[in-house]
Amino acid sequence: MRPLTLDEVAGQKHLLGPGAPLRRLVEGGAPSSMLLYGPPGTGKTTLAMLVAGATGRRFEQLSAVSAGVKEVRAVITGAQLSLRTTGEQTVLFIDEVHRFSRTQQDSLLGAVEDRTVILIAATTENPFFSVVSPLLSRSLVLQLQPLQDTEIDELVERAVRDDRGLGGRYTLAPDARAHLLALAGGDARRALTALEAAAGSVPEPGSDAQGPAEIDLPAVERAVNRAAVRYDRSGDQHYDVISAFIKSIRGSDADAAVHYLARMIEAGEDPRFIARRLMVHASEDIGMADPTALTTAVAAAQVVQLVGLPEARIALTQATIHLATAPKSNAVIMAIDAAMADVRSGLAGSVPPHLRDGHYPGAAALGNAKGYVYPHDRPDAVVAQQYPPDELVGRDYYRPVDRGHERTVAQRVSWLRQLIRTGRRRTGE
Repeated sequence: MRPLTLDEVAGQKHLLGPGAPLRRLVEGGAPSSMLLYGPPGTGKTTLAMLVAGATGRRFEQLSAVSAGVKEVRAVITGAQLSLRTTGEQTVLFIDEVHRFSRTQQDSLLGAVEDRTVILIAATTENPFFSVVSPLLSRSLVLQLQPLQDTEIDELVERAVRDDRGLGGRYTLAPDARAHLLALAGGDARRALTALEAAAGSVPEPGSDAQGPAEIDLPAVERAVNRAAVRYDRSGDQHYDVISAFIKSIRGSDADAAVHYLARMIEAGEDPRFIARRLMVHASEDIGMADPTALTTAVAAAQVVQLVGLPEARIALTQATIHLATAPKSNAVIMAIDAAMADVRSGLAGSVPPHLRDGHYPGAAALGNAKGYVYPHDRPDAVVAQQYPPDELVGRDYYRPVDRGHERTVAQRVSWLRQLIRTGRRRTGE
């Protein structure tokens, strides 16, 4: 079912629309080496083959998993011979180019520079981290996006009907189709592999059959050995499960939180969405009670970005357990919401003159920065002086709770407020 023309390619409209880079190359534009960066099953190999086929060039393919400098040089030698004898240019497709060492990548530079080969390299990792700069500078970097459910559905339907696929000998039940889309997670190859396996588990209709055989949900489940998760990424289940996930973390039930995390991952939820919710929750419901919670959540989001599933599930689980078991405080969100409410109501006031910028010409004549005391010149780097506008003197936005690390923070905040506002030090401080 690999597409034979650009019009059969699902998704990637930003690369394949009128005037877009890949379409210009396929339709006879100036040849250019390129790096195709995107998740598995989004069409990197397909696009490379279409570029080679549509432009009438030789096509050579290497996998960085098994090829080395020797294989690269052999392809380059063949490309040079082809140019000399027939004038035919070679398109070299290298899959998983990020697995090439720096030396292996450097071996391509000369041939790419003089266009002995047109390099099309595919990678699932960010090429700005995994590909050497000289190769990057000689190539277009084109990012492919995960396919949408509608696009996966189009491919599945084509495979059911097309003679290259199941040729109309089967029908696909609606719940089986929905399960295939959920399992795909934006990966066309995964969806088609599951469809093929499911069709193989259903007896093909004989010549006397009344109609095509049906591929139902149990057939898909048997084929992929995964139960259907009742989850609609755009419907109620999306909101209900993420709500239960966050409320379980807020309620400190790590086991329930991990359960809901597993449901979302199994159903094909975007892991970036999960990571974003964890980062928000780390500040909203934990905050200064455990300042490392936000660090853990951000680190998990980076793992999602740089590594991706399935390995990123481990970091997401670690962050989930950390947040669920951490002491809780909503003092951070209460502080900013209270301050923003005052600003919206007009309670702002002028910046005290001694805090204003005193660096530009004429600032001194306006009295700016006059009387400001530099805290580092005083003991403890804390000095009694007014920081808020007059209208807000003495207003407390941040109210620490007596839990976790915030218990210690609360003591320091109390001491700081007394010293800053009155200049008095408490005994023993």
